[in-house]
Amino acid sequence: MQEAIPYKTWQPISTQTPINRSPPKTETVNGGVDKGTKEYVKKLVEENAVIVFGKRGCCMSHVVKRLLQGLGVNPAVFDVDEDDEAAVVEELQVVISSAGVDGKDGGLQFPAVFIGGRLFGGLERIMATHITGELIPILKEAGALWL
Repeated sequence: MQEAIPYKTWQPISTQTPINRSPPKTETVNGGVDKGTKEYVKKLVEENAVIVFGKRGCCMSHVVKRLLQGLGVNPAVFDVDEDDEAAVVEELQVVISSAGVDGKDGGLQFPAVFIGGRLFGGLERIMATHITGELIPILKEAGALWL
C-alpha cells in the first residue's frame, strides 16, 4: 500500500516581515495602460472575447468560470478585492453606458460576464442561456469558440 502524504491546514508563522502579495496600484499591463486608470477595465473588456468580473473567492464566479471552461472557453477572470469593488463597479458602469446598454437591474452585480465586449449578465443569465442551448452560438459569434 502507498503511504498518504499528511495534509497541513495551517502555515507556520514566520518572524520575518510579511510579504505584500498584492500588486501596486499603478502596475503597467501589456497594453501600456496603468491598472489605476479607468481605461484599464475598458481595455480588458474590449480585448477579451469573454471576461468574468467577480469578487475574490466568490463561489458563483467559480461556477461561471467552470461552466465556460466545460464548454471549451478559456475566459479571462478579473478578481475584485473588497477594497477595490466600488471603483471597479464605477469603471464597469462607464463601459456599459458607453456601449449603449442601460442598467436594467438598477446596478451591476458580481459575477458580471462580458461576451464580445458587451455585458451579457451574471450567473442566472449564463445558466439560462446554457440550458436553452443559446449560449454556444453566442460564444461562437464572439470568437470565444472555434468549433
